[in-house]
Amino acid sequence: MKFSAAGGWFGGDWYQNVERGAKYGFGAVEQLGWSHLDLARAKETLEKTGVTSTCIIIQSAAHPEYAEAMAWTHGMVWEDTHDIFVESFRETVEAAKIMNVPNICATVGNTRSDVCEEKQFENCVKTLKSMAHIAEEEGKMIVLEPLNVLVNHMGYFLVTTKQAVEMIRAVDSPNCKILFDIYHQQISEGNVIRNATENIELIGHFHIGDNPGRNEPGTGEINYDKVFRAIRDKGYDRYLAFECGRTVPLPELSVNMHALIDRYDEK
Repeated sequence: MKFSAAGGWFGGDWYQNVERGAKYGFGAVEQLGWSHLDLARAKETLEKTGVTSTCIIIQSAAHPEYAEAMAWTHGMVWEDTHDIFVESFRETVEAAKIMNVPNICATVGNTRSDVCEEKQFENCVKTLKSMAHIAEEEGKMIVLEPLNVLVNHMGYFLVTTKQAVEMIRAVDSPNCKILFDIYHQQISEGNVIRNATENIELIGHFHIGDNPGRNEPGTGEINYDKVFRAIRDKGYDRYLAFECGRTVPLPELSVNMHALIDRYDEK
């Protein structure tokens, strides 16, 4: 298991967050947005610090107008976004290659009221399959994220682990897996350890945040020692990324999180 710090912990711009992450001893920092970056500078910053950028989200720097179509208010559930997603994914893959990012996050959009859920599911699978062919050729991993609809993302189409598993199995690609966000899934369905471990072969990335509050582990109800132990014992060897806020000053947070992850991190 490998861990990635949340870029938002460090309070700077993208480049500063990488540098500050390195200063506080984190070998990886996750910041999903990339379309605003000077990619040459980003690559140089990562190489200079030895930090890994673990995941970016599908965006287009060349076509910022695509953002509306790919947003949660529209998304993959609509037929008219297929080509936009595929083109944007190709561009995101090129950015990921420059920055040596292993994972690309995909979201599907909010549930439509004009067609049945089966049709929306089919639209998502069609787009993911098209992107998965590219991911296979380029050696990148698509990580598809379910989100909670009770607190943060009302109306989102893909909510439960069961739905995500069905979608990933329908795509049927080794380069398309689930982004299992422990915070979201605790809110949506609980049963985090069982849902994660029983589907571990379909999970390509984890996000970490406690509940309630979406802050660092130890601030809420989730027993992260038991969660991490269960995931590790299943042989998971990819990244778990903190995607959460912090409640204490950065030096204290760093000490606390290193004390936690040092029990599980691969050195």
